[in-house]
Amino acid sequence: MNPDAATIWRAPRWTLAVLLAALGMLGPFSIDTYIPAFSGIARALDATPVEMQQTLSAYLFGFAFMNLFHGALADSFGRRPVVLWGVGVFTLASVGCALSPTIGWLVLFRALQGLSTGAGIVVSRAVIRDMFPPEEAQRVMSQVTIYFGVAPAIAPIIGGWLFVHADWHAIFWLLAAIGVLLWLGNWKFLPETLHPAHRQPFEVSHLMRGYSQLLSNPRFLLLALASGVPFNGMFLYVLSAPEFLGTHLRLAPTEFFWFFVLTIAGIMSGAWVSGRLAGRVLPRHQIRYGFAVMFTVGTLNLLANLLFEAHVGWALIPLALFAFGWALNVPVVTLMVLDLFPTRRGMASSLQAVVASVANGLVAGVIAPVVMHSTVALAATSLAMLCVGLFAWLYLRRRWPDTVRMAGAQTPPA
Repeated sequence: MNPDAATIWRAPRWTLAVLLAALGMLGPFSIDTYIPAFSGIARALDATPVEMQQTLSAYLFGFAFMNLFHGALADSFGRRPVVLWGVGVFTLASVGCALSPTIGWLVLFRALQGLSTGAGIVVSRAVIRDMFPPEEAQRVMSQVTIYFGVAPAIAPIIGGWLFVHADWHAIFWLLAAIGVLLWLGNWKFLPETLHPAHRQPFEVSHLMRGYSQLLSNPRFLLLALASGVPFNGMFLYVLSAPEFLGTHLRLAPTEFFWFFVLTIAGIMSGAWVSGRLAGRVLPRHQIRYGFAVMFTVGTLNLLANLLFEAHVGWALIPLALFAFGWALNVPVVTLMVLDLFPTRRGMASSLQAVVASVANGLVAGVIAPVVMHSTVALAATSLAMLCVGLFAWLYLRRRWPDTVRMAGAQTPPA
């Protein structure tokens, strides 16, 4: 934690939380906003379905690749310049998307969006731990989780509305406008939260030692899996929404909002409870509760789909409860990742985001198209995603119990 935290931000702490939450939601929001306009963009640019899928893959893999470097840059040059450059490039790339005359240009600018937008997610997490002690950091991380989880749920609603009432270009103009507002807000209000004594040398050999230190640490890898993969148990249904809601549950497009409303409610309530439990419940117990909720709900969801035909009367409830469990424990697991290496929090946040974004990319580009045609396959895959994170956590707890017991301490063991 920055020893000068009390002096570099004099406004109410909740205002910093709002600023960081807005940064954190930019990435997931920009992933899904244009999905409802896929068919319209394909017709306008004479693109094939494979080419349209490339616009999503280019974004996700650009996001994953640059996440390797956002945190390292923030550890060396400071949090503020990385955020401003990242949001600035994202804004220009959004303008490029809106003006793209061909599918090739759209793929290029979507890749540029992906390369830049990760700065907000990665650096906002590091700023939280720079500015807040453990218990308060958990509360702020819970607020950020609300935005991070809500963004991919509401993005298709907003994107679909813009596509119907304007055209696909309006979606990217909206992203550009959001980028301008975020850049101005951070330029005016975001302080430099990295203490000068904590800056890392920007040298290739030093960076390679840092990456090697983190990637060779099994505790870090297990925590990154525990925090990054279970989200896809919910994200899978977001990506499969047209097939799951329209074909399997026979909902009209105007009724899709029920899925998003329930998912958002689950995320918001889970994150709210997580913040309320900070300092009252041991972090490891809170993680246990979150995984217990997700595993129980995921198992019941699979059994229900095996035994009954999916029906809107019950099929959406497990997804909302799963979202609740995810939002309950992910702020705590994320803080554990950051605290494993206090002097390299930016790099740790980067690599954690890489694990999550690679998982997101595989789900979007490979897994979702294969399983979305069966509700049983969707439920089984969702449970499998959760189990990857759960098994990672259980192994960590058994193999390194001291790391688990030290969760929430000021200076965890490195």
